[in-house]
Amino acid sequence: MRATDYFDLADGVAVVEFPGASDEEANRAAVGLAAALAAAPPPGLRDAVPGARTLFLTFDPMRIAHEVVRSETLSRMPAENAAAPSRSVEIEVLYGGEAGPDLATLCAEAGMSEADFAGRHASGDYSVAFLGFAPGFAYLSGLDPALHAARLPAPRPRVPSGSVGIGGPYTGVYPSATPGGWRLIGCAAVRLFDEQADPPNRLAAGDGVRFVAATPARFAALERELADAASRISTFPGGRPIFRVVKPGVFTSVQGSPQAGRGRSGLPPGGAADEGALERGNRSLGNAPDAGALEMTLLGPELEALTDADVCVSGAAMELERNGLVVAAAEPVRLSAGDRLRLGAARAGTRAYLCVESGLQAPGRLGLTRRLESGEILMIRAGAPRPGARAPVESAEAELPAAEPSDEIVLRVVLDPRHGRFFAPLALERFLDTIFRVSSTSDRRGIRLEGEPVAVAGGGEMPPEGTALGTIQIPAGGQPILLGPDRPITGGYARVGTVIAADWGRIAQAPPGRRVRFAAVTIAQALAARSGDAEGRE
Repeated sequence: MRATDYFDLADGVAVVEFPGASDEEANRAAVGLAAALAAAPPPGLRDAVPGARTLFLTFDPMRIAHEVVRSETLSRMPAENAAAPSRSVEIEVLYGGEAGPDLATLCAEAGMSEADFAGRHASGDYSVAFLGFAPGFAYLSGLDPALHAARLPAPRPRVPSGSVGIGGPYTGVYPSATPGGWRLIGCAAVRLFDEQADPPNRLAAGDGVRFVAATPARFAALERELADAASRISTFPGGRPIFRVVKPGVFTSVQGSPQAGRGRSGLPPGGAADEGALERGNRSLGNAPDAGALEMTLLGPELEALTDADVCVSGAAMELERNGLVVAAAEPVRLSAGDRLRLGAARAGTRAYLCVESGLQAPGRLGLTRRLESGEILMIRAGAPRPGARAPVESAEAELPAAEPSDEIVLRVVLDPRHGRFFAPLALERFLDTIFRVSSTSDRRGIRLEGEPVAVAGGGEMPPEGTALGTIQIPAGGQPILLGPDRPITGGYARVGTVIAADWGRIAQAPPGRRVRFAAVTIAQALAARSGDAEGRE
């Protein structure tokens, strides 16, 4: 059997490493082992995500013990994992200019002209090592070593769709507009992810990829073709109309429970940021715990009811008005067709949930997070079971996680057993002693913290590896990022540990500016906290 190292990282999180193997051998081993687990998954396994050199595992520790996951995983190690590329895909790229804002800097660092740099990039023979980071994002191996480049010290808040980037020894194309820390050298007018297609990803592990330099005129023509194709994409049908969106609020989306098993395809699990609040609201209407609802952040939407229905608000304290009159938000409210519903600003907490009897239909075939837009029609879930018995819901203030003294949240964290690779003892002490504040740039992908920087060795980079809810990444800039439900499936920034499942709801409801500090616990303590918190989730 191939030599392996196995580490438990947190409650319901583990990783398999392949020491001594080359990068190519380790990646093949991870992809092969992920396929073996997907073919016959142990009960309770949620995902097995191959990375550059590792296989990252998430599972429900209330259904399957850590030691069982270890034995089941290592017993399925394939003898051979070699696989020839299944397809060859050609992608045209416009290099430099506004499309590649980092190209000039990289050329100066490498001592070559932009034309030489772009020519070397376009002449490479690339292979898809694995999918991760974002839906459709393929990590391409085979980059000329002379073009390798470190990631940015802190990721950009937004990288345009189609951007071609370099991150360490990998290159790739951003399938959609997302935050990102790769160095950008150009742009491709290509659709790498289509939620309505089956499969939704254009690229798969093992595919061969070639880049071709495009002229500005050719690139403009490709952009027009792409825009025309996008205009013909239809939304996911089904359901019964219930609301028209008058005003969407700050960030409002349809969310249910996270969807497991999608990491190998680069898809995040999604789901409500505060699952406990979602479940309490659904119980008040007799819905299934995972029924879809509107997750509303900081400021809620204004909606027009298109049919009669019962609704309830849970989570953050958010004022509710029906036809201009304030009504109690913590108990079911009966709406009639034509009613106007307005959700105000969150007074306590950050995220509230508008639950609807029978639940809402998620937009799109895969139910990925999408911000609501004015004029959009929301649907009651097609084929939803009839609501059952209702349970009372507490007031929004009562159900929110209590803050510690001085308005400070203490998050328990299981330190990564490999933290010594990136964090010296003094840096680790700094991480545990520092009081951080929640940044206003936080979102569903990650809660960003601000405070005294934590020193990271080796430039803050590691071979890209799978992530879990609560994984704490620390880029070279030293500011922690706590990965959320729409997190990148793989990430290459150094990680110090993982927030335990029982504490995630506390940070999910923390508003910008809230003070946060960390306390190290063991996995046994994390499991004990989880078993005592019936609403703890991966």
